[in-house]
Amino acid sequence: MKQKKVTVISLAEVKAILSKLDLEEADQIQKRTLDYVKGFPDSTPKKVDSAAKKIAELGSISLEDAYEILNICPKTIPELRVFTSGWKKLIPSETLDEILSVIQQARD
Repeated sequence: MKQKKVTVISLAEVKAILSKLDLEEADQIQKRTLDYVKGFPDSTPKKVDSAAKKIAELGSISLEDAYEILNICPKTIPELRVFTSGWKKLIPSETLDEILSVIQQARD
């Protein structure tokens, strides 16, 4: 059986891809997904990719988890801890501050 390659992408990239579709020819799932991603903060796929790599380079969070954080855009340490506690990771407050700083830069 052929193994599929999985690529993690951000909601910003999903939005960019789906925005290029002809809505007359798009299926229902594509239309609903586009409506869904329009509700998230605007950012460019390039900014989000760069931010995800910066977060992963901090060493406590995988690239996949970094994308998950960036897709939600937490604004405070308690909001960010909701994710890290779910992953059963104890991350120092200094690192969480750095992550929030990277998220803010990706939003600007």
